[in-house]
Amino acid sequence: MQFDIVTIFPDFFSGPLDYRIVRRAREAHLVDVRVHDLRKYTHDRHRTVDDRPFGGGEGMVLKPEPLFEAVESLLEERVHHGEHERHGEGSADSDVVGARHLSRDPARDEVPLHETARSGGIDRPDSSETGIVLLSASGKLFRQETARQFAELDRIVLLCGRYEGVDERVAEHLATDELSIGDFVLSGGELGAALIVDAVTRLLPGALGNEDSSVNESFTAIGACASEAAPSISHQQPFDSVQDKPVTSHLLLDFPHYTRPAEFRGWPVPEILLGGNHEEIRRWRRERALEKTRRNRPDLLEGVTR
Repeated sequence: MQFDIVTIFPDFFSGPLDYRIVRRAREAHLVDVRVHDLRKYTHDRHRTVDDRPFGGGEGMVLKPEPLFEAVESLLEERVHHGEHERHGEGSADSDVVGARHLSRDPARDEVPLHETARSGGIDRPDSSETGIVLLSASGKLFRQETARQFAELDRIVLLCGRYEGVDERVAEHLATDELSIGDFVLSGGELGAALIVDAVTRLLPGALGNEDSSVNESFTAIGACASEAAPSISHQQPFDSVQDKPVTSHLLLDFPHYTRPAEFRGWPVPEILLGGNHEEIRRWRRERALEKTRRNRPDLLEGVTR
């Protein structure tokens, strides 16, 4: 999978993408993460990316022209399946990830990036292959189900919003998804972009040492993990945040985890976990997961009865 991050602060990503799972996935060529400076796609001497909002108001707004030009330029590229090779500092494109410059070998198994459909004056990619994601406080919530859908794509272009906002024509005619990572406002979309890269990468086959790690965890659908839900639980059909398609089950937070020592400061590990009865452990974990979800995230269980 290829991630393209468009930002006015490319140096921001020199740290978050160089650790743990994302770094290992890059080194194993499971993902290719490229960071692009939005100011490259401006044409005035000041490399202007923002302007005052029409109608008045506080702050500045990111202009549509550089973002459209950036995406149009990136979508002219093709995805090449094969090993990455380094190229020099004088490269025409700043495919910078941390301190690394990555390039695809055009001689290797080149395949078209996407089928196109005309919309709003730009060839937008087939959403089954490429996503163009605008990070915005006004977007739909990014959820685990969103990450799972994104993991099925070939490529994701992440547009990092800044200032007071982004010209609405970007959301209406360029982005395939407008997403927020929570009910709060950040200074920009860079943190959200790094979060999405991490959340999606860990779902790719081979990214985790144990593939079950991405199944038995928080926000797993009831019945989707090894410990099936109690049959008395009724299910609604909430909508996911990407395509407004119904999902068929509620989500649970992860069950509590314990490790050595078996007793710490007078707090013992639940005895059932020490007994070795796997069926009883599965039942206990399911009950504790439901209990924790009801306590910390009751919104995930709206309409559930026992």
